[in-house]
Amino acid sequence: MATESSEGEEEGKLTGGNQVLTVDDDLREMGKKAAWSVSSCKAGNGVSSLRDDNLDTYWQSDGAQPHLVNIQFQKKVKLQLVVLYVDFKLDESYTPCKISIRAGDGFHNLKDIKTVELDKPTGWVHISLSGNDPRETFVNTFMLQISVLSNHLNGRDTHVRQIKVYGPRPNPIPHQPFQFTSREFITYSSVR
Repeated sequence: MATESSEGEEEGKLTGGNQVLTVDDDLREMGKKAAWSVSSCKAGNGVSSLRDDNLDTYWQSDGAQPHLVNIQFQKKVKLQLVVLYVDFKLDESYTPCKISIRAGDGFHNLKDIKTVELDKPTGWVHISLSGNDPRETFVNTFMLQISVLSNHLNGRDTHVRQIKVYGPRPNPIPHQPFQFTSREFITYSSVR
C-alpha cells in the first residue's frame, strides 16, 4: 500500500499497481499541452521514453538524487491526478521508493503538495492531487515537478516507464449537466 501526505500530513504507502490503466471518463490527459524536462538522463532514455506509451522503454536518471521530472504549461491548468508506471520486478533497485510532487508558477516557488512512499510497485500507480478538503479536487498550476527522493534497495539512478497527468474535462456551459457538442444544440439548451 502507498502512503500519501499532503501539506504536512503523515505519509502514505502504496503497494502493487494496476497492469491496465483505468481513469475516470471525466478526466483528460494534459501531458500533451506541457513542456517536459528531466534533471538528468542516460543517452537514449530521456523524456521521449516517458511519453511514448511503450511500457518497455523508460527514463533512466544519471546523477545524484533527487531525480526530477518537470512538467511546465504555457497557461495555468487544473490537474487532479498523476499516474506513473513503475515495475519493481524488472527494475529492482532502480524503482522509485519515495516520490514528492510539487506545484507552483515556476522553479522559484514550488511547494510540496503530496509525498508518496511506494512499496515494490508493479504497474500503474495513481497519485491523487486533491487535498483534505472535499472542495479541493484539483491543483491549479503552471508547473508540476515530480521528485524521486529515494529508490528501493538504496539504488542510485531511477527508472520510470511512463508518466501521465490528468485534469478535469471542461464543461462548455457552466452548471449544464449535458455535454452538447454542436452550436445549434447549445443555443437551445436553456429556457429563457
